Amino acid sequence: MGRVVVIDHPLAQAILTTLRDRNTKQIEFRKGLVRLGRLMGYEIVKSMDIEIVEVETPLGVKAKGVRIRDLDHVVIIQVLRAAMPLVEGLVKIFANARMGVVSARRVEESHKPGSLDFDIEITYVKVPRIFKDDILIIADPMLATGSTITSVLKHVLKYGVPKRTIIASVIATKYGIERVLKEYPFAEIYTVAIDPEMNERGYIVPGLGDAGDRAFGGP
Repeated sequence: MGRVVVIDHPLAQAILTTLRDRNTKQIEFRKGLVRLGRLMGYEIVKSMDIEIVEVETPLGVKAKGVRIRDLDHVVIIQVLRAAMPLVEGLVKIFANARMGVVSARRVEESHKPGSLDFDIEITYVKVPRIFKDDILIIADPMLATGSTITSVLKHVLKYGVPKRTIIASVIATKYGIERVLKEYPFAEIYTVAIDPEMNERGYIVPGLGDAGDRAFGGP
């Protein structure tokens, strides 16, 4: 069943504070997303299946340890372009992950007054085959209305049904979380903060602005 995990580690929260600051410059912002991706990876690993194994040390002594089998069955999908730094951090933890990309754009002119729904334009999808033992991670820094993630999931899950489906975000809203879990009740949402509201344009408040523009340059 679906669940929501808020990463309240002090370091994650400190990095998020820097990202929220309007005075944080482009390179520092991008590096912050990378660091959060790595921390999120650690948090996801905590929920993975492990097995007890035995190895022989250089001293010829047997020692018990653990093996994380799921590390060999991770698929990471990045929603272009904002998720690129977040995925860079995730890959530092999931080095063997198979990778995919989805180019998704929220069509701003489709917004109707009083509604939080937007049309989503999907222009490119490149996703590896997904197997039943896989852990699927879809990375997008902002989970606002849920329009983008639900659209991306609709496309990605055509490539197979994984063992687990994880949404990796930096900031989410209650509205977006509820919408995703209503349409995909098996989804797991990892985020660093759940912000209280959205403005009339569907932007998260207080949020951190447009993650793609702040990471790569824009208005």
